[in-house]
Amino acid sequence: MDKSYAVLPCNGLDKCAGSVTREIALRLLKKTDSKIICPVFFRVSDSRYGKLAQEKPLLVLDGCATRCASKLAAEKGLKIDERINVSDMAKEENIALGLDLTLNAEAQTLVERTVAGLLSSSETVAVDQEGAAHAFFPACLSYETFQKDKFIFRLPVDEGFYFNENDVWAYVSGTHARIGVTDFVQKSLSDIMFFTPTAVGAEIEQFDDLGTVESGKAVFEIISPVSGIVTSINEKLIDAPEMLNQNPYEQGWIAEIELSDFAEDRNLLHTFSGYLPIMKRKVTEFHV
Repeated sequence: MDKSYAVLPCNGLDKCAGSVTREIALRLLKKTDSKIICPVFFRVSDSRYGKLAQEKPLLVLDGCATRCASKLAAEKGLKIDERINVSDMAKEENIALGLDLTLNAEAQTLVERTVAGLLSSSETVAVDQEGAAHAFFPACLSYETFQKDKFIFRLPVDEGFYFNENDVWAYVSGTHARIGVTDFVQKSLSDIMFFTPTAVGAEIEQFDDLGTVESGKAVFEIISPVSGIVTSINEKLIDAPEMLNQNPYEQGWIAEIELSDFAEDRNLLHTFSGYLPIMKRKVTEFHV
């Protein structure tokens, strides 16, 4: 059965972003057993909705940077399980929401993608034999490649990948993320000999140190693209750090994190189209 939510949407229905949040909420109601928390009524009487927020995972739908729905959830002391900011998503996908409250084709596409992502997120977290949560990761990735001299660099184009300017990627799925380094890192380090991870259970802020990888050339600090709690590390890398050279995106991943505020973290990250020119520039300037 599809995952159902207690949905707390933005109440800014005088803006297109607010209309998008409303449409996302209504679609979820039609497709699942989700329930809507009315933000206006919730402010004056929380007895009805407080219980609902305890029974179902709380999904907060913010329309813009004001984050009125998130603030209301914080005021009521609610635990947010998933959070989406429609304006941020539209900006990432180069969608102009405009002033018209009637959703155009692009806005409708944004609604459909968001709902599809939320429905699939119920299947994106697997549990291993020890009960540790692991972020779902695609079985097969698609890459764009570019070449400098004899060296070929790859970058995943799949939706869900985000990159910081420290050459570390995060694949985000629901409330979890898998973290790793890019091809530029492993090729610039050459033969990687050591992997020193952070501890499972560590609370990480965005741009905190997630551990190090080391070659005969240098020690590279893994700067986390996201904030949250480390739920697992790739222990295979401790004994076989050369896996990073073989494929830093798939078997060479570093750690997995339960996200604490990805809506905020995402403002300082790049998608594929934003990071690709950064990586190309670094490859051009660096003598491998």
